[in-house]
Amino acid sequence: MGALDRDRLRQLTRREDARFLATHVRSGELSRSATHLLGGVPMSWMVKWPGAHPVYVESASGAHFTDVDGNSYVDLCLGDTGAMAGHSPAATMAAVRAQLDRGITTMLPSAAALDVSAELARHFGLPSWQFTLTATDANRHALRYARALTGRGKVVVHDWCYHGSVDETFAVLDGSGATIDRPSSIGPAVPVGVTTVVVEFNDLAGLETALATGEIAAVLMEPALTNIGIVLPDPGYLAGVRELTRKYGTLLIIDETHTLCAGPGGSTAAEGLEPDVLVVGKSIGGGIPCAAFGLSAEVAARIERLVRLEDIDVGGIGGTLAGNPLSSAAMAATLREVLTDDAFGRMTDLAVRWTAGVQAAIDEVGAPWHVTRLGCRAEYGFSRDLPRNGAEAAASDDFELQQYVHLYALNRGFLLTPFHNMALMCPATTGADVDAHTEMFGPMMQELFA
Repeated sequence: MGALDRDRLRQLTRREDARFLATHVRSGELSRSATHLLGGVPMSWMVKWPGAHPVYVESASGAHFTDVDGNSYVDLCLGDTGAMAGHSPAATMAAVRAQLDRGITTMLPSAAALDVSAELARHFGLPSWQFTLTATDANRHALRYARALTGRGKVVVHDWCYHGSVDETFAVLDGSGATIDRPSSIGPAVPVGVTTVVVEFNDLAGLETALATGEIAAVLMEPALTNIGIVLPDPGYLAGVRELTRKYGTLLIIDETHTLCAGPGGSTAAEGLEPDVLVVGKSIGGGIPCAAFGLSAEVAARIERLVRLEDIDVGGIGGTLAGNPLSSAAMAATLREVLTDDAFGRMTDLAVRWTAGVQAAIDEVGAPWHVTRLGCRAEYGFSRDLPRNGAEAAASDDFELQQYVHLYALNRGFLLTPFHNMALMCPATTGADVDAHTEMFGPMMQELFA
């Protein structure tokens, strides 16, 4: 046991492909009629879902959704954290419905924006906040401010990181340790080495080498890598990053868009981190497009001295829909009433339960896999040992196997994130949902490794 037979994997995949086609007829019809959508989908990466075509959703509520063929699913993807509050949480929807009659976008502040900023300050500890519609935009704005404040041109990111579609972050290390364009990068504006220096996660010596050049404006990082599997920080690593960035006058930007799963204040609150800038997106609006970035008192004061009023609208920071009343109302309700301390406690307990079920199934067949958890988020990877950096995590990836695992789960009513093997708990997830996944996962592992 423990060895994967590739011929057996392909045989099982053919079986699951046939089952998918037989049970997703209406989705197939809609997919074939999508002639006016590039690639047949409204967003290009939607083609990455397993199966012959995407599943079309009829409705979603809480931790579940139903497709147009009437199939029901436990949603463990939750919009890749965009629906971490659950689908259409009641408190958020009530606030949104009330705001719809009072205006959607005005390019003027609403009282809800005051509530949101106060909630964010309470959760994360940074006093000053600005709003965007995506974490990508928030990261872009943070990098612009960092370059303006430091007079330096480059940013440090981690190997195989993910920060949305920020140009500077589509970078990896080659075999010689040079920064190069990530293989998947589409149409980069300039060679990424012009703007970026890549270092390995958990490598403080490599980080210091980069910072010592004096050309780094900011370190943009997740407290744990999340889009290449979960890669956790070594003990003392995050404190070491903070010490080095202060030593070399480099701003520390922490992106909590995915690591919010660690708790109501993300890893920043859980680990006592002290970022200069913090970015959070997706989940804080309960599914309504929104994001935010927070600033330390020092950075906020420096920005206010730097930016002239006459230039503020054409400086490359902002957007006419950012901070709109609808998003503000959604964020205020979600942060105050949905993603509460109690909710995170229940969600984390369920992730612990999910992790235990997956680990037991892995151990039973002796598979060379691991399972990792961060707060209410967990996932399994295709290597025996936990990866310590992005390169190790990327080396353990197996797209053929991943597609099969996801298709098997989908055919039995479970949706995982298509880019990796992540399962996320929301306030509406139940113990029965988690146990049903465990009951599905065990037989799949037996078939793969028996």
